[in-house]
Amino acid sequence: MKLLRWGEKNAEKPGMIDSAGQIRDLSAHIDDISGGNLSDNTLLKLSNIPPDTLPIVDPDTRIGPCVGNVGKLICIGLNYADHAAEANMPIPEEPILFFKSTSAICGPNDDVLIPRGSTKTDWEVELGVVIGKEARYITEADAMDHVAGYCVVNDVSERAFQLERGGQWVKGKSSDTFAPIGPWLVTRDAVADTQDLDLWLEVDGQRYQNGNTATMIFAVPQLISYVSQFMSLQPGDIIATGTPPGVGMGQKPEPVYLREGQTMHLGIAGLGEQRQTARNA
Repeated sequence: MKLLRWGEKNAEKPGMIDSAGQIRDLSAHIDDISGGNLSDNTLLKLSNIPPDTLPIVDPDTRIGPCVGNVGKLICIGLNYADHAAEANMPIPEEPILFFKSTSAICGPNDDVLIPRGSTKTDWEVELGVVIGKEARYITEADAMDHVAGYCVVNDVSERAFQLERGGQWVKGKSSDTFAPIGPWLVTRDAVADTQDLDLWLEVDGQRYQNGNTATMIFAVPQLISYVSQFMSLQPGDIIATGTPPGVGMGQKPEPVYLREGQTMHLGIAGLGEQRQTARNA
């Protein structure tokens, strides 16, 4: 099942995608795709609604972030062996955790704003894991029972802010629009293997990232269990699980960074695609 949120910013409504790829309005059944509505019981009820009984939404309607009221957006750094190699950094012995501000979250096709003073705004396509049930001190064996589904995340990053401004990656990760999520939340039953998903990103038609989740250092169950040892995970929280090689910072012979007017196009097999145009803030 593919769930989404559609409509104007801060006034999005819940929806689902039917077999023909049309958006169907779920407003009569739930108030949002968020929090308690991501439980197994609610998702089961939604899956039993015949899509053709729901109103069709205008296909030109804006698609918003696929999860509303996200409590935490937790990111994993250097979680692909081939990305660590391009960054000339050692493979981590434990997952590297950092946060993106939830105010960075935007729709999958909204403009990305290059922040004032930026010289090194970069891209990172990532698999997002959406939590559906509270997780606290859980084992890897139980981890997937706490997942509602998955989505595409673009972990947009300003490298100078991240690495050259006195520490704490969050400064380079949290500018407004630096976390497009969606277009859909794809429920966990529709993803056969989280460790065999192709993911890619292009800028102005040139493909920079072309990877597969198989090269993750820490797999999805490991990450969920690990994070739950340090903080509880709540329904609607999202874990962005790291990016494959091909980021702008890693280009040879010189890094390549986003400029105003350029378009990022990215996606993950089965989870949909995003497209953002870069604009100066």
